[in-house]
Amino acid sequence: MFFRNLTLFRFSPAVADDLHRLDQVLHDHTLRPVGGLEMFTRGFVPPVERGDEAPLTHSVAFFTLFTVGGQDKMLPASVVNGELQRKVQKITEEEGRKVGGRERKRIKEDLFNELLPRAFVQESRLSGYVDTRSGWLVLDTASRKAAENALTQLREALGSFPAVPLAPEEGPRVLLTDWLANGTLPAGLQLGDECELRDPASSTGAIIRARRQEMDSEEIKEHLRNGKQVFQLGLVFDDRISFVLGEDLVVRKLKFLDVVLDAMDDSHADATAEADASLALMTLELERLLGRLAEWFVLPRPENA
Repeated sequence: MFFRNLTLFRFSPAVADDLHRLDQVLHDHTLRPVGGLEMFTRGFVPPVERGDEAPLTHSVAFFTLFTVGGQDKMLPASVVNGELQRKVQKITEEEGRKVGGRERKRIKEDLFNELLPRAFVQESRLSGYVDTRSGWLVLDTASRKAAENALTQLREALGSFPAVPLAPEEGPRVLLTDWLANGTLPAGLQLGDECELRDPASSTGAIIRARRQEMDSEEIKEHLRNGKQVFQLGLVFDDRISFVLGEDLVVRKLKFLDVVLDAMDDSHADATAEADASLALMTLELERLLGRLAEWFVLPRPENA
C-alpha cells in the first residue's frame, strides 16, 4: 500500500468537486485482456483485492485511491530480426535470388503479425490517489511517461481532468543547492545521506553521485565550490519520512520510518480494514509533507478548472 515514489500534479477546487463520480466512471474503463494483434492495453483495476466485485476506488476521508493496470506484449526486435534473417536466407538458398528491401519489409511485417499473438504478456500496476481537500494528484512512479499515461487514463474516464504539473515559483535546483551548501534547511527538514551533483552549464559535464556519505563533508563542499549544483538530494522530514527530492520535484525512494510504521495496528479484521488503516496513515503523513513542499517551493493550487 505504501508508495515508493511520488509524481505530483495539482488541480483546482472546481475539479475536486467533480471527482465524486470517479468510482462510477472507472467501471467503463476497466482493464481488458490484450488482444492477439494488440501491443498493449490499459485500464483500471481494483486497488484493494476483495473478490470479483471489488470496487475500482478505495476512499478514506478526502483521499481516493485507484490503480491503473496494464498488459504489454513483449516481442523483442531481436526475435523478429532473427526470424527474418532465417526466412531471407531460406529464400536465397531455395530460389537462388536476392531478397529486395520492399520484400524484406513485407516479410518482416508478416512475421511480426505471426509472432505477436504468441508473445509473452507482462502485467503492470500503477497506483495513485486524489486529495480533494488540498488538490493533489499523487502517482506512485518516478517516470514522467508512466505518470502521463496514468493521467491520460483518468482524463479519458472523466471526460476532462485538468490536473497540471507543478509550477514552482522558487527554483528547485537553486533552493536544493542552497540547502546543501549553506545548511539553511527549513524547520523539520534534515539532510539525508545521498545527493547527485552536476555542472548546470553543460549537458555532458561530470555527474557526481554520493550515497551513504555525510552531506556536510569537505568533498561535497568542494564540488559545490567548483560550480556544481544539486539535481537530487536526500532528505528526512520530521524524523518520519526519508526521501530523495529531485530538481524536477519528483520524490524518489520514499520511505516511512519506524516511528510511522509503529503506529500501524496489525490486528485488522479483514483486507478492507487493513487498506483503510494503511491509506489513512500514508495520506495523512504525505499531506503534511506535500503541504510543506508547497510552502518551500511556492507551488500554487490552480484557482480555476
